[in-house]
Amino acid sequence: MAIKTKKILVPLDGSKNSIRGLDMAIHLARQSQGVIVALSVKSVPGIYAIHPLGFLDFNSTKEMKKTLDDAKLRAAKKGIKLITKAVSGDPGYDIARFANNKKNKIDLVVIGARGRSSAKELFLGSVSNYVLHKSKKPVLIVK
Repeated sequence: MAIKTKKILVPLDGSKNSIRGLDMAIHLARQSQGVIVALSVKSVPGIYAIHPLGFLDFNSTKEMKKTLDDAKLRAAKKGIKLITKAVSGDPGYDIARFANNKKNKIDLVVIGARGRSSAKELFLGSVSNYVLHKSKKPVLIVK
């Protein structure tokens, strides 16, 4: 049974690990003639996450835009269409919510792992670990 992976969600934060996840998603998208959705989530503290004006300052908005633009160029060089989305909130929660939203039609989540030890992950939590457990879609964690 062949699995169609037409829409791949890749969370990006500009880190080397997230770029490795993007590279894996590009590889998979080339094999399945799929599309990549790059999602950048600006982490915001507590109450600011629900503020109507958000918590994005100009510098973080520029950084997010640059990260997403670089990802779009990287995918285009390999002939892959990449759609960008940027939101503010809790990264793990918002990535899982985006993946689980039926209107987004996500088939697979490819996320870079930070590589923290299991002891640190137990106490600090991890975006990739959260997404792995809360996503209803398959998750590929790239180290």
